[in-house]
Amino acid sequence: MIEYTIIPLAYLMGSISSAIIVCKLMGLPDPRTQGSNNPGATNVLRIGGKKAAAITLFGDMLKGFIPVALVHLVSDSALIFALTAAAAFLGHLYPVFFSFKGGKGVATALGVQFGLHWQLGLAVAAIWLFMAKGLKISSLAALVSMALAPAIIWYLWPAPELLVMQIFISVLLFWRHRNNIKNLISGNEGQIGPEQE
Repeated sequence: MIEYTIIPLAYLMGSISSAIIVCKLMGLPDPRTQGSNNPGATNVLRIGGKKAAAITLFGDMLKGFIPVALVHLVSDSALIFALTAAAAFLGHLYPVFFSFKGGKGVATALGVQFGLHWQLGLAVAAIWLFMAKGLKISSLAALVSMALAPAIIWYLWPAPELLVMQIFISVLLFWRHRNNIKNLISGNEGQIGPEQE
């Protein structure tokens, strides 16, 4: 069935590293060797500035959004949505094109959420922006927004498959941020500041 073919395609799309491609095209250092060594928008902001980071952020969101949005055209199965969303997210974390070493997944998770339900994406993005503006710590904003995402998705679309998927994504995202969590606890986590602008 056609809806099942979207799942492996979602993984392959998720495996496209926006950060690495953007940095290469813009003549910037490989984000895996600079800053936090993470191929994500925050590290690209650190090493390349706002324009490169914005393009990276958009690319990472898009690769989560597109496959999930396509499911709306071929299926209304919560299971297909859940598997497609998880596949796109796993592609970003463990990209087949880049030796299975990817980013932390915040932007791709947000793209997935917008693809599932625009109100879900908007709510999670609003929480992130509110936290980031107030505390100026990107990782903490991401962790809080993704911790609340399962409750939001259950309120908007109470399907067990989607709830399990979002919990899976949130847990993996916390795991990928384990060093950030240690830094937050010790008070050493970096802030979003002028040096990243």
